[in-house]
Amino acid sequence: MSAAKPVVVVTRRLPDAIETRMMELFDARLNDTDQAMSRAELIEAVKTAQVLVPTVTDRIDAGILAHANPELRLIANYGTGVDNIDVEAAYARGITVTNTPGVLTEDTADMTMALILAVSRRVVEGERLARSGEWTGWTPTAMLGHRINGKRLGIVGMGRIGSAVARRAKGFGLTVHYHNRHRMHESVERELEATYWPSLDQMLARVDVISVNCPHTPATYHLLSARRLKLMKPSAIIVNTARGEVLDEVALTKMLRNREIAGAGLDVFEHEPEINPKLRSLDNVVLLPHMGSATIDGRIDMGEKVLINIKTFCDGHRPPDRVLPSMV
Repeated sequence: MSAAKPVVVVTRRLPDAIETRMMELFDARLNDTDQAMSRAELIEAVKTAQVLVPTVTDRIDAGILAHANPELRLIANYGTGVDNIDVEAAYARGITVTNTPGVLTEDTADMTMALILAVSRRVVEGERLARSGEWTGWTPTAMLGHRINGKRLGIVGMGRIGSAVARRAKGFGLTVHYHNRHRMHESVERELEATYWPSLDQMLARVDVISVNCPHTPATYHLLSARRLKLMKPSAIIVNTARGEVLDEVALTKMLRNREIAGAGLDVFEHEPEINPKLRSLDNVVLLPHMGSATIDGRIDMGEKVLINIKTFCDGHRPPDRVLPSMV
């Protein structure tokens, strides 16, 4: 890439500190409206950008990349997941892809535990009752939830976030179980006091709380299918802070409505930002607007990683957070 400041197109508003640094370092084209770009706007962006900075809401597929100008050499994704980018198509065109791993681990793990508590203890239902003006006072049988101490937590996907959830869960007295594509080292299992299940089906049938923490890939689409969800105990709850596509949302909604499982906490949805109206009507589910990573600290950390990836690449070096097709 030339010594002149590269043209960097940013698709969404970022924290002020990051946008200011972008303007200092690069020929940055910012999105002042903070509205998601249309497909036509994304095509125009790749026609002019030497570096594209998209977010999870931007679908950078092969069709869009077909319009890319020859000088587009880097897609520096503002996010950990890259399921919004056709990484294979990008590399076929000689475009490097990077992401921002690690910086959202603690924030997302915090939100996972918040949802586990909120569903188990009916926090949102209680908050609504308190605001309604219909609360008549304490009674021994009102708003009864479930204790989480002593229960079994099953983590689906024991990467950075899954491991951070496991560490928190120990503090709440949960027994940690997990299913992962690869088993963790024995020393890590000892540290987390975690039990490995090679069979996801067997784990689902035996735990009280399921936490979904795996990425969305072709292999994990509807990993929690209708068949697998039916393996869960009627008293169990499920929490998803990963990607909505990992869960069969229609099947989950039906099971929640029929009380075939006790509850759910969802921060992500299969067709975001649309949420199934039947799901919204249920009182045994806590719904959040994809805010698991939404801390100002995390957003700035993400931006700093994007800056480092761009600067390193433009200086002629391999960026630290390169994503290869084989990793997706």
